Amino acid sequence: MAKKKLENLTFEESLSELDAIVNNLEQGDLSLEESMTLFERGLSLSQVSQNKLQSAEQKVKILLDKNGEKQLSNFELSAENHNSGDTL
Repeated sequence: MAKKKLENLTFEESLSELDAIVNNLEQGDLSLEESMTLFERGLSLSQVSQNKLQSAEQKVKILLDKNGEKQLSNFELSAENHNSGDTL
């Protein structure tokens, strides 16, 4: 399977590939060279994912500023949702 270029991956695809890399490295069945190649790809995926996450956060801040809210607040479940037995 050909690997997509990092800039063409969605955030979710990046996380999924990063998870697969971690699993492969944890198994310990790879040669040192293969491990290093995967490790380098993992570092790059981590950086790209972090940048995409920061970009999304910045967009949210801009949208909140446009609506008059100046700060992000922590998400809290309402008592109704919390007590209904629903799990996330």
